[in-house]
Amino acid sequence: MQKLQFKITINAVVGKVYDIMLGISNKATYEAWTALFNPTSTYEGNWKKGSKMLFIGTDENGNKGGMVSEVFDCTNNRFVSIRHYGILKNNEEITTGPEVEKWANGYENYSFEENKGITTVTVDIDVTQDFLDYMNQTFPKALEKLKEICEK
Repeated sequence: MQKLQFKITINAVVGKVYDIMLGISNKATYEAWTALFNPTSTYEGNWKKGSKMLFIGTDENGNKGGMVSEVFDCTNNRFVSIRHYGILKNNEEITTGPEVEKWANGYENYSFEENKGITTVTVDIDVTQDFLDYMNQTFPKALEKLKEICEK
């Protein structure tokens, strides 16, 4: 896996950015910015450290798919670390085998830093070779959408 980093500066206080990005008060805000990855993107679970999370979307046939993950670490308004350990395919959780091995123990880390009402979000993610181009193209657009939502 390769590590990628993306940063964006948002003209909003950190509490607002954190809440909107994770969809804490309203899951629809999470779904709005992650729709750039998949129009049906959502999650099942909660953001407490150690919690299981399913990051899911549906394919063109209506089957649920996505990542089986855990909230590895979470400090409100400061940091969230997600560890992926499986995939969801056709509504089935798969945590072993060749499809999973390439993603196993990949992390997504989100850091939040506020300075005078402006929040910088830094995203550090582990990505497999076959998703490098996709993430490099899609993540900046998704973060721009997050910025737009937060600055309203």
